[in-house]
Amino acid sequence: MSFIRPELSAALWRWREVGAGAALAALGAWTATRGGYLLVPLGLALMALGVGWTLTAWRRLRFRQEGEAPGILRVTEAQIAYYGPRVGGFVGLPDLSEIRLLTLRGRRIWKLKQADGQLLHIPVEAEGAEALFDAFATLPGIDMAALVAALGTDAPASDARVIALAEVDRLIWARPGQGILRA
Repeated sequence: MSFIRPELSAALWRWREVGAGAALAALGAWTATRGGYLLVPLGLALMALGVGWTLTAWRRLRFRQEGEAPGILRVTEAQIAYYGPRVGGFVGLPDLSEIRLLTLRGRRIWKLKQADGQLLHIPVEAEGAEALFDAFATLPGIDMAALVAALGTDAPASDARVIALAEVDRLIWARPGQGILRA
């Protein structure tokens, strides 16, 4: 029997990493105030580590999207695998050339493009999609703040009366060095 409501328990569990980072930063600040040649640098180092952890956890929390979408996503050894009910596929992180965030009929979808032109579409709310945060963070030159900010913007409201597919396609990242060279 639990004395905490399930909704509150779920919210606390979701914010656990942010709280742990903030607690580490507070411990570092407390340690730095104890003084001395050893405790001040140690406390400042712990505080910097805690602030960095809190910032990363905050971004990871904002990256995780609520809702349900079909399919399961797994990231294993630099390979993204999406198993959907109708479509699915694999893409290796070294082969990834472009990441786009597509909004189609009010649903947001990751559009991953390989160097050979093959595409993999993954719903943002798919099970396991939060693992993409760490996978995307390894890509060269990616701006994680811009990635999280793109997810934070609301998708345009879909109107059931409109039959045409209103599509919003946002480029999030492209592999450096891709494109045409001009002399």
